[in-house]
Amino acid sequence: MSKDSEALALNKLREVEAALMARIPEHKLRPRLEPTRRAVELLGDPQKSYRVIHITGTNGKTTTARIIERILREHGLRTGRFTSPHLVNLNERIALDGEPIDNEIIYEIFKDIEPALDMVDAELLAAGESRLTFFEALAVLGFAVFADAPIDVLVLEVGMGGEWDSTNVADGDVAVFTPIDIDHVERLGHTIAEIATTKSGIIKPGSIVVSAPQQPEALAVLETKAGAIADDLKLAGRDFELQNQSESSTGLTFSVRGLAREYDDLFMPLHGKYQAQNAAVAIAAVEAFIGGGAVPIADDILRPALADVSSPGRLQVISHNPRVILDAAHNPHGARSLGAALIESFGAPHAVAVLSVLNDKDARELLLALDSSIQEFVITQSSSVRALPAAELATIATEIFGAERVSVAEDFRDALELAQGKLPQGENTAVVVSGSITLVGDVLAFFQEQEGDLDGED
Repeated sequence: MSKDSEALALNKLREVEAALMARIPEHKLRPRLEPTRRAVELLGDPQKSYRVIHITGTNGKTTTARIIERILREHGLRTGRFTSPHLVNLNERIALDGEPIDNEIIYEIFKDIEPALDMVDAELLAAGESRLTFFEALAVLGFAVFADAPIDVLVLEVGMGGEWDSTNVADGDVAVFTPIDIDHVERLGHTIAEIATTKSGIIKPGSIVVSAPQQPEALAVLETKAGAIADDLKLAGRDFELQNQSESSTGLTFSVRGLAREYDDLFMPLHGKYQAQNAAVAIAAVEAFIGGGAVPIADDILRPALADVSSPGRLQVISHNPRVILDAAHNPHGARSLGAALIESFGAPHAVAVLSVLNDKDARELLLALDSSIQEFVITQSSSVRALPAAELATIATEIFGAERVSVAEDFRDALELAQGKLPQGENTAVVVSGSITLVGDVLAFFQEQEGDLDGED
């Protein structure tokens, strides 16, 4: 494709982004399902034209989705993958056969479905409700793209919660749960049980439920819901489990006792031991999908698939001199995982964090979770309109850590430069960019611009 054609296609993507962003923003979602259901109904229910693996949880959803999709693709299936949020470009969220949807295709299908979106908007406004939100319209667009492709199976990540999330107009053959913890309390509830109840809404009659290890309150909810309507519940630690994991500079080696057989000495080029747990859940989910948990995955399918897995923005090393690590931890649970990974995966480096946190997150608990693994903090502000002002976040950080460990640079580029300047010479060191998915996306895009064709997927 010529540069002129690429520019034209990118402009078309930006037009779709602008049309979606003009709607109610993603973070101001509406706890409702009927408008999305009405829109897909007008389009002939595209979400019913392929099988679905539906994924929810608090952290690890996107990586688990990417692993599941990659294994399914190695089976020879045509796959769709719907994840959120994106790091750099909107079409990262809608992937066909592992690749972001082509800019021209997303534009053409958006134009095809726009009349249906407009019709639902008019109906909602006439009823005194707000028109379709950003995420509701995006979900409809994704379902239409995948039906048009067409695909065999969609790996579908929930946007938030589960029960009333727009993705829940699809019926998953397999419902996958990554660990459930406290997050989005204003929408999902203030207790683990309340949050698990909302997330359990993706369990559909006749489905198989596959779950990572859960806290007792969450597990009780899942067991009750699955026992009432699902065909089976496959639980980590009981029906399948991660075994014998180790980590090197190149990635993770681990074994999994699956639903159908044991898989020994698997390799995946990701960092963070929690990623091996994500892989165990993904393997069980594929076993459940392919043969109800009774058919093993062949070695010549599983091994090359895992060896090709990527997870942008999750313990992603984008520079080695100096070492810069991106991690999209944006809540206390994710920050605790990041802190553990810095110690276990990177040898407890002298780490300087470049940090921005959104205003609806528990910034204090997130910072506290990083206390033992981060030596200094450079507080900045991501491009998100929801980002806490750098001065406000710095005040919180200073109260916790003291002024000697905290610096401020409002522009993330200045923050990166400041952080790199704080690294001592001749030691195991790292700049860690975290606290906000938006900040990780800002930095990733910046590095891509600086280094030309840096592949954000590696």
